[in-house]
Parts: sequence; structure tokens; C-alpha cells
Amino acid sequence: MRLGSGTFAACCVVIEVLGVALFLRGFFPAPVCSFSETEHQTESPAPEPSAGAISNWTELPRPLFRKVVIMLIDALRDDFVFGSKGVKFMPYTTYLVEKGSSHSFVAEAKPPTVTMPRIKALMTGGLPGFIDVVRNLNSPALLEDNVITRAKAAGKRIIFYGDETWVKLFPKHFVEYDGTTSFFVSDYTEVDDNVTRHLDKVLKRRDWDVLILHYLGLDHIGHVSGPNSPLVGRKLSEMDSVLMKIHTSLLSEERETLLPNLLVLCGDHGMSEAGGHGASSVEEVNTALILISSAFERKPGDIRHPKYIQQTDLAATLSIGLGLPIPKSSIGSLIFPVVEGKPMREQLRFLHLNTVQLSKLLQENVPSYEKEPGFEQFKVSERLHGNWIRLYLEENNSEVLSNLGSKVRRQYLEALRTLSLSLSRQAAQYDIYSMAVGAVLVLEVLALLLPSLPRALTGKAELDVPLLSPASSLLFYLLLLALAALHVAVCTSTDSPCYLCSLPWLTAGGVLVLVSTLLCAVVSALAELLASGKRLRKNPPQSSSGWSGLDLLISLGTVGHALSLGASSFVEQEHQTWYFLVNTLCLALCHETYRHCFLGHDCARQRCPHAGEEFDWVAVAPQAKSTGPDVWELDRASKHPSPLEALRGPERWMVLVSPWVILTCCRLLRSLNQTGVQWAHRPDLGHWLTSSDHKAELSVLAAVSLIMIFVLVQKRCSLASKVAMAFGLLGIYCYRVAVGNLLFPWQQNNKGISKGITEARFVYVFVLGVLFTGTKDLLKSQIPATDFAVKTVGLWEIHSGFVLLAALLLRPHRLPVLVLGLAIQAVMARFVWTPLRHDAAQVAAMHYWFGQAFFYFQGNSNSIATVDISAGFVGLDAYAEVPAVLLTTLATYTGPVLWASHLLNFLTSEAGRSEPTSPDQTRQTRHPTGHHTYLILA
Repeated sequence: MRLGSGTFAACCVVIEVLGVALFLRGFFPAPVCSFSETEHQTESPAPEPSAGAISNWTELPRPLFRKVVIMLIDALRDDFVFGSKGVKFMPYTTYLVEKGSSHSFVAEAKPPTVTMPRIKALMTGGLPGFIDVVRNLNSPALLEDNVITRAKAAGKRIIFYGDETWVKLFPKHFVEYDGTTSFFVSDYTEVDDNVTRHLDKVLKRRDWDVLILHYLGLDHIGHVSGPNSPLVGRKLSEMDSVLMKIHTSLLSEERETLLPNLLVLCGDHGMSEAGGHGASSVEEVNTALILISSAFERKPGDIRHPKYIQQTDLAATLSIGLGLPIPKSSIGSLIFPVVEGKPMREQLRFLHLNTVQLSKLLQENVPSYEKEPGFEQFKVSERLHGNWIRLYLEENNSEVLSNLGSKVRRQYLEALRTLSLSLSRQAAQYDIYSMAVGAVLVLEVLALLLPSLPRALTGKAELDVPLLSPASSLLFYLLLLALAALHVAVCTSTDSPCYLCSLPWLTAGGVLVLVSTLLCAVVSALAELLASGKRLRKNPPQSSSGWSGLDLLISLGTVGHALSLGASSFVEQEHQTWYFLVNTLCLALCHETYRHCFLGHDCARQRCPHAGEEFDWVAVAPQAKSTGPDVWELDRASKHPSPLEALRGPERWMVLVSPWVILTCCRLLRSLNQTGVQWAHRPDLGHWLTSSDHKAELSVLAAVSLIMIFVLVQKRCSLASKVAMAFGLLGIYCYRVAVGNLLFPWQQNNKGISKGITEARFVYVFVLGVLFTGTKDLLKSQIPATDFAVKTVGLWEIHSGFVLLAALLLRPHRLPVLVLGLAIQAVMARFVWTPLRHDAAQVAAMHYWFGQAFFYFQGNSNSIATVDISAGFVGLDAYAEVPAVLLTTLATYTGPVLWASHLLNFLTSEAGRSEPTSPDQTRQTRHPTGHHTYLILA
């Protein structure tokens, strides 16, 4: 079957997307949910168990609280309340925890620890998936069963002030609301003042049942300054005063009502040591949760230490407290201390409702639910509960009734714990079968692409895939039968849910046909490749070039890194892989330099271009016609450097020393920022620099770094761009002084800080000026009569504009990463790539390696928590989605972006050196040594 290269490429892309989607569907399985949510919203609650007697308790219990106030402080880490910061800055809250009528907990949040999934977990009791990280940017309406929807259906009047994510999740649920944007992290005062300004008016009113307050200031301070900022203490004191105002108001109102009120102080997630969140470190998942009510009486001397619970337990507890059904998809357990003071019958009733809800959810999501320990414990608990009801209705108040009640309660609590754990494991269970089929599809396409690339790049650009031969047809039918048998065996034997097994047979059969067809094509392509290899061995070409040691290192390193991503530990610590690869690359370059400079080469000795000597050079353009020098390649027979004596002056020493200089720079960069997952908490040089005690040292380092950036970048810029770069770098220092990161020599450390909007916009003007100058030169270079140097200058000025913008967005302690990155680029361009005459593929691979390494050198990791979203609001006085996303992306991927930009500049400048005076001209120059140089252009 003959296919054009365009059709073949389109088919490969479609199949790759299908394979990746299938793999991700297995890697991120559907969350545990109830399939009867929309069908039985009004179903009656489970009746009280009975054994030989008829129970009359078939309705939901009455509410435990009249009003509920939820005060959610974004990024409220547990040690902010229960640690030294809480004692110092939150005295009223500390008093309630230690001596007041309250129950305090450390609530564990499951990753992803970002706001929208955590709100869903608090209100539904379920475990949101990682897809909610993307939805966090623009939250859709929540369709799952939740506490807010249940409360509104029961006639509860709900008021909300704070993060507008709630308004998006629960549209038309609040009788009154005022939303504030959560992404403008530069604002940590007005965003909370807009919540607090409503309190006095609302607390005096009696026309509401639930009040929700979501404060964002603490989270914004963490993103901008980190958890050790002095601003954290001020914000905690502000939140403590707000809590005291709410609590005293609720207490004064209780004197006129029969039911007590409930005040919930909680956080949606924690905060990492860098100030971010989103991953699974202890600081990010442990949040404070305090339930405050006069119903929780405490005897003198009663010490209640914070207990560990799951964040999903709050949904079931709020539902019981408001007299509502528990959300159907909730996997949480009732926080038992809330109902501990109630009569035994009510306690058992609450626990029974919770276990019935969890057992139904288990039945809907686990085919073999009857074998689950939690389900067996539930049945035993229900049977014992029925026996207790029988004794209770017989008015038996003996000690036997009390002992049996305690036993039933313990049995229920154990069943709740086991059921919740089973459902949590189910939510995190991989669909191995779907992942395997998706991976097979991706690998088959890759295996088909590799041997097909040479033919796809030929003049005909046609591919002949022999799928219709008798051998291929027989192989196809055998494979299809084998895969169909395997599919049936997997789907009939597995107990866990499988996406492919849930598909209709026709759709699943189509996937199996596709897998079989691709495998036949791969076998055919490999057979043809082997046949071509045999023909080449019989008739070897006149000249062939083998792979060098550097080629093998680059190829094996790139493939090895790709394979390492199949293990989660390597993904979490991927930076270690790149650090090892770039260090090994430096040693390989050192070996290559010494071998050719001291030992020479078998070929005729060459002369180094930097020494001004002649050398043999062959530049071969591609067969396809080209109007410019966009592709350049050095012949492998003549790309080796000259011996050491051919280099003159300090240059010969720099060629020998440069790999060691680069290796030293990489080692210094590793010490600057700890990254990854396992050791990110350990102190590093960045922590030392960002502490308030070392602001003077950070200021000196930042000033030196900005000067070095100017020195490294300005050399190839025009005069206008040099002036713009100088003023832009000066403006960057002024901006960091304005926001309180740095100091002027004459400035005191206690000066007030601002948002630095004017200073940042001053820098943006020069960034745009440099980019405009570079773009103008690029457009000018399109004129045929223009010197090619104009194009290289334009590209470099655009690169310089990106460098200036990156220096503005990066934190001051990360400016040395930018400086050393530019220094390594300059050293390698002058003393490695050009003298050693590496071809374009090798240079591109090295840029890719160093770009990935610098992504981690600047403190990033594969954890969401390391994304510095404060960079997206530099110079902005209001939330603007598009600029914020672009600036955050550029700040995060500064390393890869600048190395890709430098690659474009280097390849263009090298191509410009070999450009002839006429595009169709072929020159032959004879050197005094008798060697020839040929420049052949299509």
C-alpha cells in the first residue's frame, strides 16, 4: 500500500494522539462517584436498623447547629495555627484550641493541592482528579452532589464572600455574594478587605443559615514572599481578629436560640517552603481545621491535641450538622468528636447513615465489593446495631445496653475507616490494561516512523507499506485472534474497573484491529530494513562515516532519559538525570578536546579557524532547493580540531579549560536551588540568600549579576539596544528594591515596600524597545541587497530582549542562574562548538540538554508547587489572564527558551560564515598545502 508522506504523517499523528489519550485515561482513572446522583436526588434516607422490632426512626435526624460559618483561609498550613506562629500571631485562636469549646484537627489534603480541587473535596467529600488542575484556571459549574446544593435544596440561605471560584462552582446557589479574583497574587490587602467589609452588616442580620468566607491574602503572600516573610505574621494577626469578631457575634446570638452555632476555621491546602503549592509535600497537604461551637463543652484540665483526619471528612460532618443527606460521592467519615456528646442512639444513627452511604458507593465502584473487609464490617455493625435497637426499645437501661452500644460504635468507626480507605485506593488505582494498550500504540508508531524517515525525506516522498501481501495478511489474522483472546481473558478475570473493557465490543475490536495493523506494518518495515542492510554489506559504499563517542553519548543519553520517565521516582527526581547527563557531556567534551589536540587524528592535520589558518571545509546543502543558508553541516572527515600547537595565545588554553569551567558552573548552580521531591526541604544557598538577615548580600549579588548580564549580552547589539539594555537592567534593580527584595546602599532595611508597578513598566518599555529593534533588523534582512550580518544582529537583539525580560521576572537569588547560563553559552560557542566543528545535530542536542538542565537549575521541578505564579503579575495592577499566563510561562521555562533562542542565533551565524556571494555559485579554492575546499550549494 503506497502512501504519500503527508498522509502517512497525518495518520501517525492521529494514532499517537489516540495512544496518548488512552494511556492518560488509564493513568488518570475516573474518580470514584455515584452513578445515581441525578436519578435519586430525593430518595429517602436509610431507616434505622431493626431486629425483631419495628423502628420508627426513618427520617433524617434534626440539625445539630442553627447557623454554620465557614472561614476558609487559603494556604493555612497547620503549623501556622498549631506552631510557634500561631502562639505569637493568633492568640485568640490559640486560646480556643487549648482551652475553648473547640475540636482541632490536622486535615490532610490529597494532591493536587490547588484551590478548586480542594474546594470540591471539602464540599463533595470526593477526590478530584488531576484534570482539575487545568480547570482551576476557569472553574466550570460543579455537577456532583455536594453540601451547598443539598443545603440550597433544603431551603438554607447561603451567603458567600471571597474567592470567585466558589461563584463559578456554585452558580445561583448564594442569596448574596461578592467574588474576588484569586490569581492576582500581588494583592494581599484589598483581596481580604473586600471580604471583611461585609462582616459587620451580615453578622447583625438573622436572615441566613450558612456564611462562607474565603480569604486569599495569606496564599498571595506565600507566592510572592514565601512562608517566612514578615507579612505572614501580620496576616495571621488580621485573620485572628476576624475570627474573634465572628465567634463573639455567634456567641451573643446563641443566647436567644435553642440550637448552638458552628464556626469552622480551615484551609484548602498548605504552603511549601518556597511559598507555592500543588504537590504532595507535608507542608502542602497538612492544613489546619478547627471546629468551634458551644456544643463542644470542655471540662477543666481537658487537653485536646490536634488529631489527624482527612480533608474529605468535612463534607459528611457538615451534612450531619445541618441535617442534610451526605453527598453520594463522599468517601469521608464523620468527624466523631462533633457528635460525641449526643445520646447513644443519635450517635449510632449518624454513624449508620455514613456507613450506608459509603457501602453504596463501594457497591457502585467495586465489582467484588462483598469481599471487601469494610463491607463485611458494615454488615456486622448493622446487625449489632439492630440488636442494640431491640434492647433500647424494650427500655432496657442496664449495663449490657451501654456495653453493647460502645461495641457497636467501635465497630461502626472501624467500618468507616476501612470503607474510606478502600474507596481512596480505588480512586488512585491505575488502569494497567488501558495504559499498556496506549503505550503499545505509541511505540508502534515510533517504530514505524524511524525506518521510514529516510524515504519520507526523498524527492518522491512516498512510502510503500506491504500490508496486502499473503504473509502480512496471515500475520494480521493471527495477531487479531491472539489480541481478541487476551482482551476477553483480561476483561473476564479482572476485578478492577477497566476503560477498554467497558467500551462496546465494536469499538474495542476497532482498537485491536488498529494494534494488529500497526504491528504488521512495523514487522514489514523492519524486514525491509534488514534486507537493505544485507545488500549494503554485500556492496559497501566507497566512503562511510561511523558514529563518534559524542554521538553515542547524546543518542544513548536522550533515549535513556526518555525510558527513565517510565518510573515515578525518576520523574520526581528528573533533575538528577539531567545533572548527570550534562556533567557527563562536559567530561566527554574534555576527552574529545584532549584526544584531538594532543594525539591528533588519522586524517591530515587541520588548522583551527580561530588561529587564522587554512582548513578543509565541505558544506553540503540538502537536495531540496533553498534560498538561504538555513541548513549547515560540516563533513565528518574534516570536522576535527587542529593539534594544540595550531592554536595561538590564550585561546588554546581556553579550548582545553572550557569543559572544566562549564562543569564548575554546573556544580555551583546545583547548590543554589534544591529541587525535586525528596530533598526539596533541605536548606540551600537560595534559602540563605532570601532570608531577611542576608538582604545586603543578596543586593550585592543581584547588582553584580545584572552587570554581568549586560557584559555578556551587549557585545553583539547595536548602540540603541545597548543603551536600552543598560537602562532596563537598572530598572530591574529599582523594581526589586521597590518590592522589598533588595536594598540601595543608602537605604535602611525597614523601608516600606510597594508593588513596583511603575518600575516594572519602565523595564517593559526597554524590553519592547530591544525586541522592536531586533524585529526591524530581521525585516530589513529580507531585502536581497542587505548584508547578512543585519539578520544575525536582529536575531541576537531579540535574544537579548528575552534575556532582559527573564531578568525582570526571575527572583533576585536566581539571577546567577541566568548569568552562568549566558556565560556557558558564550564559552561553548567560542571554544567548543566552533573549534571542535560539531555539526548542527550535535549542537542542537547539546542545547536541548542544557536547556532542560537549566529548567531545574533555576529551582523548578515536576511539581506544580515550584511554579512561581507571582512572575505573571510583575507590573500589573489588575488581573489580566493572557499577560499573566504568558509571563508565568516564560518565567518558568526561562532556561529552555533562552537556550532555544541561542541555538537559532548560533546556527544562523555559522550559516552566515559559509554563505557565498552568489546563491548559485560554486567555488573551488586551492590552498598552499595542496588541499581543496569545496562549497557545493543546490
